[in-house]
Amino acid sequence: MTAVDPAQVCWRKSSRSGANDSNCVEVAEVSGGLAVRDSKDQGGPVLHFGRDAWSSFLGGLRHRLRG
Repeated sequence: MTAVDPAQVCWRKSSRSGANDSNCVEVAEVSGGLAVRDSKDQGGPVLHFGRDAWSSFLGGLRHRLRG
């Protein structure tokens, strides 16, 4: 996956985050998958996930939330 210019993608914060809640992650669709960053450090590191890895991650979260 190639490097992401954080200024060139559309970042989204979870709808479950409060308007002033800075303890969140932001996600952006990029070529080949998704990018994730800390909302408190928007100029900091960006993690990259392929679509299959991201889908598995979300599936695991949903499974844990259901108990």
